[in-house]
Amino acid sequence: MIGGNLKSIKAQELSDMMNNNEDFKLLDVREDHELEIARINHDIHIPMGQIPKRMSELNKNDKIVVMCHGGVRSARVCSYLTENGYKAINFTGGINAWSNEIDQSVPQY
Repeated sequence: MIGGNLKSIKAQELSDMMNNNEDFKLLDVREDHELEIARINHDIHIPMGQIPKRMSELNKNDKIVVMCHGGVRSARVCSYLTENGYKAINFTGGINAWSNEIDQSVPQY
């Protein structure tokens, strides 16, 4: 279940954070085959199903923006990370919104 106090950002806000060199980590939770189709510069790639056993690769002191294809998987991961003491923010709309709103050269699927 996804908590009601989940922090989230939209594509333009993420773009602004990147352009302003804000301190955060971008965690892509899509599958390997999805990254082969479309990607933006991410700091960490851990498919959603591997998060529980690979959480130790994340730093609880980092602001972590979680992304997926459309925002559903990332919301689940964000909720899970938040429950476990991480500073997670959901990128609503995911790579699909990025392609539509920020960089049309990123393929849609």
